[in-house]
Amino acid sequence: MAHRHPLLGLGAAIASSAAFATSGAFAKSLLIGGWSPGAVVTLRITIAAVVLLLPTLWVLRGRWGVLRRSARLVIGYGLTGVAGCQLAYFYAVSHLSVGVALLLEYLAPVLIVGWLWVRHGHAPRRLTVIGVILAMAGLMLVLDVLGGMRLSTAGVLWGLTAAVSLVLYFLITAQVDEELPPIALAGSGLTVGAVVLWTAALLGLLDTTRGASTVVVGAASVPWWVPVLVISIVAAAFAYVAGVAAVRLLGAKVASFVALSEVLFAVLFAWLVLAELPTPIQLVGGVLIVAGLVAVRADEAREQSRAARAGVGVGASDEEDYAAELLPTGALSQDPVRHGP
Repeated sequence: MAHRHPLLGLGAAIASSAAFATSGAFAKSLLIGGWSPGAVVTLRITIAAVVLLLPTLWVLRGRWGVLRRSARLVIGYGLTGVAGCQLAYFYAVSHLSVGVALLLEYLAPVLIVGWLWVRHGHAPRRLTVIGVILAMAGLMLVLDVLGGMRLSTAGVLWGLTAAVSLVLYFLITAQVDEELPPIALAGSGLTVGAVVLWTAALLGLLDTTRGASTVVVGAASVPWWVPVLVISIVAAAFAYVAGVAAVRLLGAKVASFVALSEVLFAVLFAWLVLAELPTPIQLVGGVLIVAGLVAVRADEAREQSRAARAGVGVGASDEEDYAAELLPTGALSQDPVRHGP
C-alpha cells in the first residue's frame, strides 16, 4: 500500500486476534453440548453476514464496480478464510483442545516456507531454517510424539487443513483491490461462506445437528444462543472486519505475524471458559512454535530491509510470489494497472 499506519494497524490486528480467540472456547461449549461443528459454523457465519449486511450495502454505494472486479478473490476469501478455515478449525476443536488446535492452524507460515522450497527451489535462509526447526520441534512436543499422550489423527489433519486455509486467507486479503472497504470485503466474504455452508447442508454434505438448548460456559449454564452470539458478532463480524483492516494497514506478512497473539488469547479464554489448559510439555512446544515463527518473520523483515538499503526493488514481494502460485490464474490482476498489495 502507498500508506500504511503501523500503530493503528497493530491495534486492529491485536483486537482481531483477541476477538477470533473467543471462538474456540465458546464454540467448544456448544460442541460439548452435542452441537455438530457444521451447525456451529453455519450459524456463526450466517449471523455475522446478517449483522454486516446493511453496513456492507452502505459502504458499497457507488463502488459496485470494485466488488465486481474483485469477485473471484472475494469468493476465494469466503471459501477459504471464512467457510474453510473456520469449519476445519471447529472440527479440530471437536477432537483436540483449543490451544493445540490453534497451534496447528498457526503453522501456516512454515507451510509457506516449505512450499516455496519444494515447488520453486527457494531455499530458506539460515534464520528461517532455525525458525522452521524450532516450529517443528515445538509441533512434536504439542503432539507429544515421544510421550504417552494419544491425539486424534482426525483432529490433527483438520488442524493442518485450517493452517492451509489460513495461508490463503492472508494472501487473498492482501490482494483484494484497496478500494474495496474492509467492511465490504468481510461482509461479502461472510455472505459467500454462509451460502456455501447452507448449500452443503441442504445437499446433505454437511452435518448440522443441533445439540442441547442449555450449555455450560465457565461455571454457568446459559442458553445455546449466548455462545452463538459471541462467536458470531465478536469472533466473526468484528474480528473479520478488524482483520481485513489490519492486513490493509500492515501488509499480509506483518499482520499474520501479529495474529500469532491469537494463540495466547485462545489459551487464556479456554482456561477461563472451559478450565482447559495444555499440558506442561505442550506449553513448551507452543513456546517453540511461536519462537520459530518469530524467527521466520524476523528473517523476512531483515532481508527486505537489506534489499531496500541496497536499492533493490522489493515491490514484488514474497506475498505476490505466494499469491501467484496459490491463487487462481489472473486473480492478482483484476485491474491491469494495479498489481499486488
